[in-house]
Amino acid sequence: MVQKRLTTTHRNTRTNPRHENKPGVKAHNKNTRRDDKKGSAIEHKKIFKTPNGETVNVIVLGGLEEVGRNCTLIEYKNDIVIVDMGLEFPEEDMPGIDYIIPNMSYLKGKEKNVRGVVITHGHYDHIGAIPHTIPNIGNPPVYALPIAGGIIKKRQEDFNTPKINVKDINIDSELQLGVFKVHFFHINHNIPDSAGIVIETPAGTICHTGDWKFDYHPVGSPPADFHKIARLGEKGVLLLMGDSTNACLEGHQTSEKVIGEELYDIIDKAPGRVIIGTFASLLSRVKQIMEISERLGRKVALDGYSMKTNVEIARALGFIHISDKTLINAEDVNKYPNEKITIICTGAQGEKRAALSRIANDEHRSIKIVPKDTVIFSSSVVPGNESSVQRLKDTFYRKRAKVIHKDIMDVHAGGHAKKEDIKLMLTLFRPKYYMPIEGNHFLLRENAEVAYSMGWKEQDVFVADNGQIIELWKDKNGEGQALMTSEKVPTDYVFVDGLGVGDVSQVVLRDRQMLAEDGMVVAIIQVEGKTGKIVESPDIVSRGFVHMKENKQLIQEARTLIKKVASSNDPKSAADADFIRQRVRDELGKFLFKKTERRPMVLPVVIEV
Repeated sequence: MVQKRLTTTHRNTRTNPRHENKPGVKAHNKNTRRDDKKGSAIEHKKIFKTPNGETVNVIVLGGLEEVGRNCTLIEYKNDIVIVDMGLEFPEEDMPGIDYIIPNMSYLKGKEKNVRGVVITHGHYDHIGAIPHTIPNIGNPPVYALPIAGGIIKKRQEDFNTPKINVKDINIDSELQLGVFKVHFFHINHNIPDSAGIVIETPAGTICHTGDWKFDYHPVGSPPADFHKIARLGEKGVLLLMGDSTNACLEGHQTSEKVIGEELYDIIDKAPGRVIIGTFASLLSRVKQIMEISERLGRKVALDGYSMKTNVEIARALGFIHISDKTLINAEDVNKYPNEKITIICTGAQGEKRAALSRIANDEHRSIKIVPKDTVIFSSSVVPGNESSVQRLKDTFYRKRAKVIHKDIMDVHAGGHAKKEDIKLMLTLFRPKYYMPIEGNHFLLRENAEVAYSMGWKEQDVFVADNGQIIELWKDKNGEGQALMTSEKVPTDYVFVDGLGVGDVSQVVLRDRQMLAEDGMVVAIIQVEGKTGKIVESPDIVSRGFVHMKENKQLIQEARTLIKKVASSNDPKSAADADFIRQRVRDELGKFLFKKTERRPMVLPVVIEV
């Protein structure tokens, strides 16, 4: 438990039924939380922790410094609840890494305290770490709505790990997880069964929005439950944790209805095949495309493993309604007229082995681009993928396909709230404290600025780093209080590389980066085991550094240097292979940098004979 401190804070006088008609408490507009900046001097009071000194700790293990790896831990005494357990896709400077997952080292020795993991929705940045992390934290139950639960169960089949205890819930479920009472409110996103989480704690109510937007005309689900959100606000919310992903954008998020109307016109007027790349998890969009195509008499082919499995889950749960006769295999698209075909596939981010890239590069077994094909990129571009997506678009343009993307027509709407949406959410919830989550630091700051514009003071808006502990408690008057501390728990990257989880470190990544940038030089030296004398001229192998045939002089000078270094009269060198390796590594590295201003990885191999 984090050491507690006595501190001071400002008295919060937000609108609250408990304040009404009390002497000395100023009334405020119920729809906002504006403070009277020109009023009397701010009153200070001592803040006391609960009588036993215990607090509720809120710790975000991932998602406060990046888009992805979303994971929030809430702890009180011996009870822990976790919200989401997502993955983060690697940056370009992380060669060989599949993805990054939250660091669970804080839970070592506390596994028995984890009462459950509660999932907001089925996107991988919120569920992708589950197969790797859940077995290592005591295999607690995972509570998820049907779509998210179905994706988690299906994905688990791909991993040779203990079975995950997934418990299906509905939007009206109420869970008692240790001391925490957990329930949900319906929210819109671009995948069905998206929910916000309400956690009633001994210090007060915490609300976690998950990923969300307000859509008054959503696809396949009702609009957000404004009534419940407002009721929660009336009852009192101590801390609201809100999505920041689109907080830098002005206005309201576009409705899926607008996208559906645009897609209908494009598909209806397309002279040939329509090939649409999108996220496999963007099921609201996939549903629209499939149902529009069926209405227009087109056959639909799905390509990409995750696309097929997600659609299978959505159809089984009744979210997508489409005839079996409409669906065809990708191998059969050439059996029908081009103007009767719609292909929905993965790869809109330019992934090299995904379906859309294979189609563009003539590597697909059945689908080749022909003139009159219409290619639609119905997704946003994930930061870092801009160049690969542009290369993919250029390839389609070269093949004379018609390319449509969101900068040309309304073929994509984000799934995240913009500034005006956030203002409405804050007005409905009226939290005492607000914590921007889910985004890079600049997005958290943009989200915080929205709260400031609505009257929240800086000390009541927590812009934290991963691992930074937020403490919540009730003071001696029974009022909920919160404080962002300077304490942090470990949140270092845990890399997943093939079958390895956490066995790749920053040191390994630096080695990979060095190999990718400057290559490698291997120096093979044979020495006598007893004396350390060189037996033969050293061998040098260059990979990704220089072409040896074209740099004979450099290689010969390097051999001469190795002989000199390895034949040193230093008494330590005699029969000490480690000493020879270190000396060769240092001196050869300096020599090569001086000659080429490049720093290849130098790998000395000493063979004792």
